[in-house]
Amino acid sequence: MAVVEVTIAPLGTGSPSVSHFVAGCHKVLEQAPDLKYQLTPMSTVIEGDLDRILAVIRQMHEVPFMSDAQRVMTTIRIDDRRDKELTMAGKIKAVTDKL
Repeated sequence: MAVVEVTIAPLGTGSPSVSHFVAGCHKVLEQAPDLKYQLTPMSTVIEGDLDRILAVIRQMHEVPFMSDAQRVMTTIRIDDRRDKELTMAGKIKAVTDKL
């Protein structure tokens, strides 16, 4: 299982607001019940099978283009741990246990 952070940003839309693009991307995530995700103020974090996550991110990347964006920048950070189960909650707990 992987934990992936993704930011999808349309460029040159004529407005500084991107919330409607983010909402459109999250509608794609809502159609993927096999993935857990968390919206944060700066990105979205997704947990699940890496191949599945990357396929969904590919769909999300297309959303701004469908809303007339001419350019989209997508940034992906992947945490793929193979020695034990990796979850969003587990990563947070590992830090809070040390506080």
